[in-house]
Amino acid sequence: MAKATKKQALGRGLSALLKDTSNNFKNNDDVVGNIIEVALETIQVNPYQPRTYFDEDSLGELATSIRELGVIQPITVRKLGDTYQLVSGERRFRASKLIGNKTIPAYVRTANDQEMLEMALVENIQRKNLDPIEIALSYQRLIDEIQLTQENLSVRVGKKRSTVANYLRLLKLDPILQTGMRDGFISMGHGRALINVSDSNDQLSIYKKILKDKLSVRQTEELVKNLKSNTSQSKSVNKKLPKYIKESILTINKYLDQKIDITINSKGKGKISIPFHSKEDFERIKNLLK
Repeated sequence: MAKATKKQALGRGLSALLKDTSNNFKNNDDVVGNIIEVALETIQVNPYQPRTYFDEDSLGELATSIRELGVIQPITVRKLGDTYQLVSGERRFRASKLIGNKTIPAYVRTANDQEMLEMALVENIQRKNLDPIEIALSYQRLIDEIQLTQENLSVRVGKKRSTVANYLRLLKLDPILQTGMRDGFISMGHGRALINVSDSNDQLSIYKKILKDKLSVRQTEELVKNLKSNTSQSKSVNKKLPKYIKESILTINKYLDQKIDITINSKGKGKISIPFHSKEDFERIKNLLK
């Protein structure tokens, strides 16, 4: 009998220790600064929550843990009249609702809208499972809405200023590439390499090659390096090319899905250079030239 009682107390986690202490407070103001049991139905989600995706499998695992052990760490809420608003702990909140719990341990505090946003953003930035674009967007919101400089932001989130800057630069990428990074098709390393490509069409072209040929970050960096070198050479050479060649370059580039390089001497003789970036890319071009 004693074992069953012990197991039941363990299963309630922090709730077993609180023993519905919310009933001991005389008025609503007394709960501020305390951990109490709060009815889930009285809690509103945080409108400033930067996280837009909650992994169902991970949420299910947390729900199982809460069912077995209870909520170990309280969520944080702020008082809004007779209701509460979630400051942090949305995964615990969602998981508790998932298994049919009616209440959850919560630390009650005061916070204005700006503090709510900052706490939600900073807490989420510290998590390891955010994708690079989510982190970058959180950094940008802190800069725009909390009026922080990159230097102040780096101190607030405990990151080097260069790290913050690298994340923010990802937001300059084409939206399709940002989506690819969020979905895990390319890494932050790929994204950082592609930032150095100013033309959006070139970014998308390289992105397609990364997916098709499964290019590593290093291969992508080399591809970007070659593109910039070829673009620079083409700009200087194209000024000297005859009109009939200039008119054909775009057609050939489109056919090969690759930027070619054409040089010509004073006698009208020239050569065409076709770069490739992997064995698969070489085979593709070879088949097109058959």
